[in-house]
Amino acid sequence: MHKQRTRALVRSAAFGAAILTAGVFAAAPAATAATKVTIYNNIPAPLPGNVPSVGFEASAASEFGGQVTFESTERTKPQASLVLSSWGCESGSWNSGDCSTLVGATFFHPITVNVYTVGANNEPGDLIGTVTHTFSIPYRPSANYTHCTGDNAGKWYSKADTTCYNGKAVVKSVSLGSLDLPDSVIISVAYNTTHSGYNPIGESACYTEAGGCPYDALNVGTSVSLPAKGTQPLPNDAYFNSAQASQYCEGGPGSTGTFRLDAGCWTGFQPAFRVKAL
Repeated sequence: MHKQRTRALVRSAAFGAAILTAGVFAAAPAATAATKVTIYNNIPAPLPGNVPSVGFEASAASEFGGQVTFESTERTKPQASLVLSSWGCESGSWNSGDCSTLVGATFFHPITVNVYTVGANNEPGDLIGTVTHTFSIPYRPSANYTHCTGDNAGKWYSKADTTCYNGKAVVKSVSLGSLDLPDSVIISVAYNTTHSGYNPIGESACYTEAGGCPYDALNVGTSVSLPAKGTQPLPNDAYFNSAQASQYCEGGPGSTGTFRLDAGCWTGFQPAFRVKAL
C-alpha cells in the first residue's frame, strides 16, 4: 500500500493491524424475463464481519469508485450492490473502548451510486446513470469485553468469523432503472458527511451527540478478492475525489476536489461491487 493511503484506507482486524484516522454467487441460470444474471462480482464470499474500507469523513472524500468490465451479454435494467463498513455506535465510539449499540439498531443515510463511461486515458467519461437511495444501515455492534481484549479491546466479536472487528460490513443493493450498460464502466459511490461530500451536512445535525454522527464513521468497502464474475481493467487504480492532495496516490501534484483516476496504490483494494442485469 502507498503510504499516502493511511488516512483513507482502514483495515479490519482480519487483515492485520488497523490503519486508523478517522457472496461469490453460484453460476446463474440462463436469463429469463424475470431473472437477472450476475455480470460482475468481487464481493467476498462469505462476507466477513468487516472488510478494508475507505472513510469519507476521514479522507475528506466526496466520491470513490473503480472501473469494471462485465462478462456475458446481459446489460439492461441493472442492479448494483455495494459493501459498506459501518463503524458508528449509538453511544460511545469504536476507538474509545465504550461502543454501545442495541441489537438491530440502524440509522438512515442517502447514498448515491454513479455510472460513468470510460473516457480518454481511462478518466471518467459521461455520467450515464445515477441513483440516490436512503438506506437503513446497521450501527456496529457493542464492544465485546469477553472475546475482544488486549490489542482488540473495544471491538465487536463475530461468532461466524471468531474474529474481533472495529467496523461491520453490510451489502446494500439498488436498481439502476432502465439503464443499458456498455461493456466497461466506472462505478462510484458518493455521500455526504459532517465535513465532507459534495454537500457537507455541517455540525448542527448530530456532531456533538453521544456517539457523534454515524455517517462520519461510515466507509465504502473494498475487496482483496479477484472478481468471480467480470474483470478489473485497472487492478492497481481507483477513482477518487478528495479535498486533500495527500489522499491521492501521487501525494499532491494532481488536482483535488474532482472525481478522477487515482493510479498506482490501490492494488488489492478495489471497491467491492456486484452488478446484475437482464
